[in-house]
Amino acid sequence: MPKHTFLKQILIWRAKNISKKQFVMILSIIIGFTAGMGAVVLKNLTHFIQFLLETKVVKYYHHAFYFLFPILGLTIVYLIIKYIIRHRVNHGIPSTLYAISKRKGIMKPFQMFGSILTAPITIGFGGSVGLEGPTVATGAALGSNIARMFHMNQTTRTLLVGCAAAGAMSSIFKAPVAAIIFAIEVFSLDLTIASMLPLLLASLSAILTSQFFFGDDLILPFRIEDKFSLSDAPFYILLGIIAAFVSIYFTEVYDRMQKLFDKLNSPIRKLVVGGIGIGLLVYLIPPLYGEGFVVINNLIVGSPEKALENNIFHLDLTNIWNVVWLLLSLMLFKIIASSLTFGAGGVGGIFAPTLFMGSIMGFCMSKIINHSGLISNPISESNFTLVGMAGLLAGVLHAPLTAIFLIAELTGGYDLFVPLMLTSAISFSITKYFKPHSVYNMELGRKGELITHDKDHAVLTLMDIDRVIETDFTVLNPDMTLEEIIQKAVIKSNRNIYPVIDKDSHQLDGVILLDDLRSIMFDQSLYKKLTAADLMQKPPSIINLDKDKMTDIMKKFQDSSAWNLPVKKDKKYYGFITKSKLLTSYRRQLINLQAES
Repeated sequence: MPKHTFLKQILIWRAKNISKKQFVMILSIIIGFTAGMGAVVLKNLTHFIQFLLETKVVKYYHHAFYFLFPILGLTIVYLIIKYIIRHRVNHGIPSTLYAISKRKGIMKPFQMFGSILTAPITIGFGGSVGLEGPTVATGAALGSNIARMFHMNQTTRTLLVGCAAAGAMSSIFKAPVAAIIFAIEVFSLDLTIASMLPLLLASLSAILTSQFFFGDDLILPFRIEDKFSLSDAPFYILLGIIAAFVSIYFTEVYDRMQKLFDKLNSPIRKLVVGGIGIGLLVYLIPPLYGEGFVVINNLIVGSPEKALENNIFHLDLTNIWNVVWLLLSLMLFKIIASSLTFGAGGVGGIFAPTLFMGSIMGFCMSKIINHSGLISNPISESNFTLVGMAGLLAGVLHAPLTAIFLIAELTGGYDLFVPLMLTSAISFSITKYFKPHSVYNMELGRKGELITHDKDHAVLTLMDIDRVIETDFTVLNPDMTLEEIIQKAVIKSNRNIYPVIDKDSHQLDGVILLDDLRSIMFDQSLYKKLTAADLMQKPPSIINLDKDKMTDIMKKFQDSSAWNLPVKKDKKYYGFITKSKLLTSYRRQLINLQAES
């Protein structure tokens, strides 16, 4: 039986026997499983490559391989993208956000396997990024294409993409509640009963898949031993403030590095510059190799010297200030290493680097306080290491709830809820003030293409500008006489506004309203005397298609009280947008967005 016929039979059977809501529940379970399997494949491939290279080669041959491996890995990734995938593999979560905002939740089929082929090689060979972003992108692409296969509408597609993201995070971290919150917070999904149940089922399905393959293994196998004390609250407030400024540093470095690489138009040039840069950094600072969870675990159990054994300075690690200095250097260079990996064409995510830097930040702060002689009772270094991760996650990702629940679930540390909330809230608030958009949605936010929990903004973002532009207006030139205007425009057109366009430059000189002509259109003595240049007026506002977002367009209509506004593209006249069509499109999109099935 042909594939399309078989699928058609399934769709017919589903329509007769299962309601759409029930079918969405079934799909969410399937998508949770596929996202979980994607996480299993990505994680196992990456760790297998790391095991072969670090254990079998670096350990027994030469330290110089730390320099060679990242360059070799990035070169392989470049060749895979160019000759096998043949599409650009974008960063995981930003590409998913773009698909939701501007592609109606549709992700291209190659995105289902693009990250699987490239991310393990990037990270396994020493790229200083994480697996979370690629895992979410893989799961989201699977969710999107499964939704398309079963002819789900845009609202359901977006929900299933969120289910895939929740499933991916649940599988990686074994934190199902945090995974649901992540999908809601980062992807701006509406929290309703209709959306909550599919997210819950996807998260549950994914964690069961992870449990089946990995058992009880955890990324951060740690349990809270030191209780929170009220006397520690000022230090957690200070940690929140420090986390905010480290978040700003993280975001600023990442943004500037990406802009620098954007100026290198050649992919080969990016590969050479970024590859040599990351290779040199990893050679000089080996703990920057890969994701860095080994370093995090060493800090949590209070063994920082194990993470710094290979330092090129051969400093005495029994001296606590040497340890702090080395760790702070490691923290500052991690985001540079991650940015170089991305710039060179590597595929990965920034979730793990954020946890890495946050753990060092919290550990170093507690270490400095305990050895400063300012307090009599030492504060818990492991607790501050954990809360530091949450603080930086809240600031960098603009996802404080995800940060709180993730660290709590990862460590069983619900006893730390108060300091987690305190530090995360402060870090998020300060960072949000200076950096309105997170690393994930920075580019989309600047373009106004980001979906948010603001319903009005979400509707405007999802609207397609091109669909509300009308081009069937009769164009006049400045030299046309009143007689020509009446004969060629007024009589033949059913519009009440006429753009006046320069013949040579095709730029908009002005507009003529039918109301401007009513009092003189029957006075034949003026037919030869008056021209379009005499009758035209400047429009109250002009829409620039090259830079105006839908929110800007709506504001121009509101401020000008106009019913029609001209549109220019590449500095030339392009058409008009009418208020009636704009509001009709807005209403239609609002109905689609509010639909629960």
